[in-house]
Amino acid sequence: MQEVYLAEDLHLSRRVAVKTPKNASADKRFERSAIVSAQVNHPNVAKTLDYINEGEAQYLVEEFIEGKDIKKGLLEPFFALDPSLVAKILHHLAKGLAASHRAGVVHRDLKPSNVMFVGGPEVHGIKITDFGIAKMAKEEIDDAVVGGDETMSASKTVVGALPYMAPEVLKSQESTGKESDIWSAGAMIYELLTGDPPYGRGFGAVAKIMQAEIPDRPIRFPGKTQFKPLASDLADIVLHCLSPNPVDRPNAEALSAVCADLCYTVSERRFGECVFLHSSGAFGKIREDDGSKVFFNNKSVYGPRLTVGAKVCFSCFPGYPNPRAHPVLLLNEEDRP
Repeated sequence: MQEVYLAEDLHLSRRVAVKTPKNASADKRFERSAIVSAQVNHPNVAKTLDYINEGEAQYLVEEFIEGKDIKKGLLEPFFALDPSLVAKILHHLAKGLAASHRAGVVHRDLKPSNVMFVGGPEVHGIKITDFGIAKMAKEEIDDAVVGGDETMSASKTVVGALPYMAPEVLKSQESTGKESDIWSAGAMIYELLTGDPPYGRGFGAVAKIMQAEIPDRPIRFPGKTQFKPLASDLADIVLHCLSPNPVDRPNAEALSAVCADLCYTVSERRFGECVFLHSSGAFGKIREDDGSKVFFNNKSVYGPRLTVGAKVCFSCFPGYPNPRAHPVLLLNEEDRP
């Protein structure tokens, strides 16, 4: 939908993101979308700073976020995310959506690549981006849906958005609104908890979404009792967001309020390698980059049982004779740092 550049604001000595539409026919929509996105001012939403019309070229100046999007920074590197980290992400996401919806702004293209996070894997902050082009994306999606499978296949916007498109969005004859953002948020959180979107990927997901099949509860490791209470609360919230009928979904304000009652940790996350495993497999030790050792129990591993040499991410708490790791996340082989 757009080209994005890193630029410097010479007057204020700060780095900014400058976006310009790829398609010249989108010029009017780009300007209109920039005006709409500027109405939202919240810590969990990327700020629209300026709009420039220079001859035939148009530029949207947006807050530069020095971080990664959720897709590249969390979904791809990790085997799965523990409920505590997911609860934190959902809480910030809900607050950003609530602020946007209060301003009358609907995203319409919410997906992991449009949500940035700052800090390490402990996630210091969440920023929803691309409100400025979301309506343009929705129009492209509508055109592609009407055009059929061939048109949909040719649209990168549609292919990337499919797993997060609410039933009423796919049924293009129906109006979409704030409720569609809630469904998309639910689909994203489902994927963070399990590693997969609720209805799969690609065009195979379309029929399942439109048939309003209820997905399985997003609890990946039911035997991990230390995670069970929060995982169960999140599963209830996610399935509520994924209600087929838009009127049955919570609004963003209610979603934010529910998340505020969740109990989750905000502790720092570290990286290390499993260097020792007891013969029973019940516990072992992790070595950090500085050489220090941390004890872990397999019950604190949100994922399959660790093996020696496995690269992990974990929070660390005081203990004797070694500090204790909880939770412990397994990193995917191809994405290990």
